[in-house]
Amino acid sequence: MAVGLACVACLCLVVMVGGDPCLIISEINADNPRLDTTEFVELYHTSGQRAPLDGYTLVFYNGNGNIAYKVLDLKGHSTDDRGFFLVGSVDMLPKPAILLPPNTVQNGPDAIVLYRTPAARYNEKMNVTAVGLVDAVVYMTRRTGGAEFLAEMLTPGEPAFVEDEMALEGDESIERCLLSEDRWGFQVSSPSPGQRNNCTPPTAPLTIPLITELKLGGGQVEGLVELTEAPSAGSLVLVVWDGKTDRVSVSVDVDVDTSRNGLISVTIEKSYMKGDESGAVAIYNGKATDFPVGSPLSQIQPLDAFVYAGPGNKPSANLTETLIPGRQPYQLSNSLREGGFYLSRCGVATWARDPGIFWEAPQTPGLPNQCPWPKICPHSNVVPGGTDSPPHLPPWGNTDFLINELNTDTPGAAEDGEYIELWHPSGRRVSLQDIWILLFSAHNNKPYREISLSGHFTTSKGYFLLGSDRLVPAPSLRLPPNTIQNGPDAVALYRSPFGPPSAAQRGIPTKGLLDAVVYRQRGSDREAQELSKALTPGQLPLLEDPEVLPGDEALSRCRGLYPYDLSAFSVAPPTPLRENSCPRPPPAPDGVVISEVASNHWTNHSQQRAFVELHGPPMTDLQGLVLSVFDQERSGTVIALPLTGSINRDGFYIIGNVTGADQTFPEGSTIPGRGAVVLCYDLFSICRAGTALTNSSLRDVLVFSENRQLLSSLSTTRGRQVIPALRSVEDGPVTLSRCSCCEVRSPSSWTTSSATPHSTNLCPSSTFSSQIDLCLGPLSTDWQEQVGDCSGLIQGKGVSEVADYLEQRCHCGISALYLQGANFSCVSGWLRVWGSIQALSAHQRALIIQTSHMNLSSTQGDVCSSPTTGRYTSTSSALGLQIGLIVAVILVLGLGAALVTYFYRRRRPLDYYTMELSEHGEGLSDL
Repeated sequence: MAVGLACVACLCLVVMVGGDPCLIISEINADNPRLDTTEFVELYHTSGQRAPLDGYTLVFYNGNGNIAYKVLDLKGHSTDDRGFFLVGSVDMLPKPAILLPPNTVQNGPDAIVLYRTPAARYNEKMNVTAVGLVDAVVYMTRRTGGAEFLAEMLTPGEPAFVEDEMALEGDESIERCLLSEDRWGFQVSSPSPGQRNNCTPPTAPLTIPLITELKLGGGQVEGLVELTEAPSAGSLVLVVWDGKTDRVSVSVDVDVDTSRNGLISVTIEKSYMKGDESGAVAIYNGKATDFPVGSPLSQIQPLDAFVYAGPGNKPSANLTETLIPGRQPYQLSNSLREGGFYLSRCGVATWARDPGIFWEAPQTPGLPNQCPWPKICPHSNVVPGGTDSPPHLPPWGNTDFLINELNTDTPGAAEDGEYIELWHPSGRRVSLQDIWILLFSAHNNKPYREISLSGHFTTSKGYFLLGSDRLVPAPSLRLPPNTIQNGPDAVALYRSPFGPPSAAQRGIPTKGLLDAVVYRQRGSDREAQELSKALTPGQLPLLEDPEVLPGDEALSRCRGLYPYDLSAFSVAPPTPLRENSCPRPPPAPDGVVISEVASNHWTNHSQQRAFVELHGPPMTDLQGLVLSVFDQERSGTVIALPLTGSINRDGFYIIGNVTGADQTFPEGSTIPGRGAVVLCYDLFSICRAGTALTNSSLRDVLVFSENRQLLSSLSTTRGRQVIPALRSVEDGPVTLSRCSCCEVRSPSSWTTSSATPHSTNLCPSSTFSSQIDLCLGPLSTDWQEQVGDCSGLIQGKGVSEVADYLEQRCHCGISALYLQGANFSCVSGWLRVWGSIQALSAHQRALIIQTSHMNLSSTQGDVCSSPTTGRYTSTSSALGLQIGLIVAVILVLGLGAALVTYFYRRRRPLDYYTMELSEHGEGLSDL
């Protein structure tokens, strides 16, 4: 790569009409060494001539708040005679047309936008807008980040450009350079205000050879191909293909010993590479004997290739798609110049096999190319409509491209309905820069096709389709019929900014792997073992079963958005560029909760291991449940694991790298020291997003972090968390254990404990209880505001707050679970706590007793001896109190009834008539 070439990205939006010249942001220097006294913004008019700037406005946006901090109306100004216009610091040379005080241009995350509408529409402090946008640059530094919103609004589909202040010694600037065809990008280079930018194509040393210059002969003129040397590439052969027959015209071994300044020239006989015919030039690993003259087009992928079309004479689609998939041939002009055509690699794009990188330029054998300053406008784009993400999708940037649907075998012999559908989970228009698709054969475990997707974009809904040229809807990248093999084979998706993944890695590449699908035919699963081991370890290849559905079928992603997860795919009807038609999902498993969690970061004990224990009804199928682990130091998840199998007969299921685990963590993954463990029912990768989860998806959560954003995003009860108290366990591994069976998502259900995987958790017990009698002052601001009447507090969250209060002094694992035998009463705004407090062990009991003997309130004797104004008793004490109250009420009622009867008889006179009858009755009875 050329010195200073740090990144080529950030396609900007430029509105143009036809081929008319346009005004662009050409260069930005926002950060100078030491004092910012030479900042500048350079505009350039692609006509290369003086042009008025009436109607244009330059707006500077601050990424912290996304509002405008500087607005410049360009009315009355014009570019210079070469098309340049400078806005910059007063000390800068050449002198800018508009002067700025030092340190005006902010360093990032920020944006500079060129608009063309009346200046009255734009003012300082306004919110960012794309209305009237002509060009935009969104930038940030490696230290700052945080420009996602500006990029989403102003350059949708492209990330912010990173200005690397370490790329060069001294000062550097962000310079616009042509990538390929009419696509522009930016790179870090030496500042060149008012001059042509330092747009240098990639040069040696490179991992693969690149074609840098071509001479297409005419008549008696020989052809010439110049390429960069690549010592690590091995033996090389240059092959010229006939554009009419798709056969080898000539092949020449490349003599690397003839290198001059890192460049190798290969002369081709004058009867080949004619400027008035179609053809191709390609570089392969191997020797000339591997490509004999007249042999048909090879399916071996070239390291670099150039396909050209003569006047009215296009090469075949097969030749084009095989050598430069997704690209167009270079169209030669109708008039063949004397001496032929001279073409130079002038675009700064780092990818290979793209004729759009070449321009007509003077020949410079053995020397750097002399490329003219381009006079074409950047590619015209319109801010796509309808790009809002559906509510179930993860936020922008939380994951990368995925294979969404695959159809490798279509009915009939033509096989002209095959396709591969990619999807970006942002659900938006996204650049496919540096993305590669490799098609692997299981017969030799090597790619039979490598396809670069650089320069392409997804649709406004995040889809990208490549497939047969007769496919409906039309794919963005067309493949010859019957290209995708039926299996056993694999499709793998990579992010590889430095060329083909196979060129940098031996064997089956895994570096930069984003997603992969290994598939088979009936009875062929064993033939793909090596591909499965490398790309989708521990999983059997998928079967695209033609007997499942009438007509055609595809492998569709239906159960989650996790890479390399073959369990996410189902056989379903083909739906290219549409939402997948998936079978009805299974019901969510009931009654499964997180039971125990351990991190290997909590103690240095030799047996401290990371694991998660689930508890639920025996033999419950866990399909559809996903265990996600969050780290407070990182965004998104560190583990997102779809669960397999079922709860065992004892009601337990262990995930982790421990003995007897039912499922292991992904290689290199573990439970962080501070973070969260989430169990959710996940069909749309909600668990992976790290944003607010819905009650329908979230099954259980344990947060062991004080990070407020993490607490809020996981919707924990009352925004509380559980932090491991290492002192509570005298010796041995420490875990967080659930001690209340049925309160899911409640931190009050948890305590620090000893590890008990596959068995009942060790919880606070009355066996190790002790007696406490404490008088506590106001514990919180809420309490202080209720002095004199804290009864409402102790009947609500008081138990948890008292437990927190005690834990702050003890650091021994006290939670609300420990206070089940305690009583609470409110006395003049102070809280009295007395009764029994439970413990895990004798060791923890000793710590609690030590804490209870501390002088928690110097005035407790005076305050807590006052009459009680309110009282609360915890759950276990409440039953005894209730029974006592009932008995007391019964006794009072009985006593009251007796007294009423007594006084009633004393006050009422005797009825003599009744007495007389009674006496007669007694006499009769005597007889």
